[in-house]
Amino acid sequence: METAMPDRVIIFDTTLRDGEQSPGASLNTAEKLDIARALAAMKVDVIEAGFPFASQGDFDAVSRVAAEVRGPIIAGLARALERDITCAHEAVRVAERPRLHVFLATSKIHMEHKLKKAEEEILRLAVEGTRFARNLVDDVEFSPEDASRTEPDFLCQVVEAVIEAGATTVNIPDTVGYAEPEQFGALIATLFNRVPNIHRAIISVHCHNDLGLAVANSLAAVKAGARQVECTINGLGERAGNAALEEIVMNLRTRRDYFGVETGIVTQRLVPTSKLVASLTGIFVQRNKAIVGANAFAHEAGIHQHGVLAHSACYEIMRPEDVGLARSDIVIGKHSGHHAIGERARELGYELSEDQLTHVVAEVKALADKKKQIYDDDLRTIIEGVAVEAKGLFRLVSFHTTSGSTTIPTATVVLQRDDEEPEQDAATGDGPVDAIYRTIDRITGISGKLLDYQIRAVTSGKDALGEVSLLVEAEGLRVSGRAASTDILEASAQAYIAAINKIAALLNHKKKANGAPAADEHP
Repeated sequence: METAMPDRVIIFDTTLRDGEQSPGASLNTAEKLDIARALAAMKVDVIEAGFPFASQGDFDAVSRVAAEVRGPIIAGLARALERDITCAHEAVRVAERPRLHVFLATSKIHMEHKLKKAEEEILRLAVEGTRFARNLVDDVEFSPEDASRTEPDFLCQVVEAVIEAGATTVNIPDTVGYAEPEQFGALIATLFNRVPNIHRAIISVHCHNDLGLAVANSLAAVKAGARQVECTINGLGERAGNAALEEIVMNLRTRRDYFGVETGIVTQRLVPTSKLVASLTGIFVQRNKAIVGANAFAHEAGIHQHGVLAHSACYEIMRPEDVGLARSDIVIGKHSGHHAIGERARELGYELSEDQLTHVVAEVKALADKKKQIYDDDLRTIIEGVAVEAKGLFRLVSFHTTSGSTTIPTATVVLQRDDEEPEQDAATGDGPVDAIYRTIDRITGISGKLLDYQIRAVTSGKDALGEVSLLVEAEGLRVSGRAASTDILEASAQAYIAAINKIAALLNHKKKANGAPAADEHP
């Protein structure tokens, strides 16, 4: 027995029209073409390319999209006025699949204060506009603007009349984001119950996000029978924006068991298209935005990281690959545990012993208290520092420096060798770093000559990790040292100690080879 195919929801993208109405989101024609091509590659069903009568620039952009983008239906918006509709038709007529989208407000507040027309006049204009458009193209959409605040009886009259006049799609807009999901779903159900010819048209919805419910209202409408959703990439749009395309699509895909519908969207194009739109509009996505935000598939809590590494479905209801990401982002921070840090270390090419991993985890948590996020370069430096320290003889316990324009630079350093008692000493120098190095020389008994000293920022930002790389010569040996910290003096001390430890280890190896007791052996 064959399983019936689930209903298909048409995805109508209005990024180039309503999305561009976001303050500061103005796009030129070339940018609109780039976005339109990306939408076509994602297999969006309908692209509303603009409002041709609004300006010559909008007309030109809609015309270019209609002429150059193949695959989706290309729609042009128009008021229910013959001059608007004619202009929109001129712009989209060269499209492979043109659509005219006619709108007219139907709520009492709009009729009384904006249009200053009675219901009878509005009904007549809606019908005439729809009929005029249908004489130009076969695909006509009608939108009763502010439908969610329109009297239900009048809305039913308008919907029935425009379908009779030739509308193939009727869109029900929540223009000011006033509706609540249960209420909006009930409104769509009312239309299906009371409009006798409703099955001759596709019922669409266009929801705004003023109360943060654009996606929820759109989904409630789908559940009630709507089969087109108008939305934008990243939820761009007037005021608080529109329903976000990526959230609509992934809700329907992830909860197909509940909605029983599907879309034709290539979901792997969601993140790349989101980034393109953000880059071209200059309106960037908040980190915690669903589906396409930087944190959407990021995990920092140790328990969550362990669960995701064990089986991604423990804490992920979607696969990152399905929206265009290569993998989940395990964010290393103060909440990370052994599993996550060990896994990232292996990915970076390090195999750590349990003891080394314990040291690395401790260093990560200490660094995370100083900076917000641990990057791969931070982790590499910590791992390498721990690996060197595990083989070294001396460990930095603490240090203190004083310096200034009228003060002789002085450093006090405490080092510990293996399990012995810590040793403390102090020295002056030409600067705080020189004073630290002279003090370390006094404690270790190894006088190093600094041949090279370099500082670089490993990561960016005010809390950047600074890395010190140096070259030291002592006892005829020349070795390098490297360390990193948010405190550049601490990094300088650790790098120098790493170098001194290497020298001490080489000297001990030489002594053992010659049969003499090593420096760390007690007679």
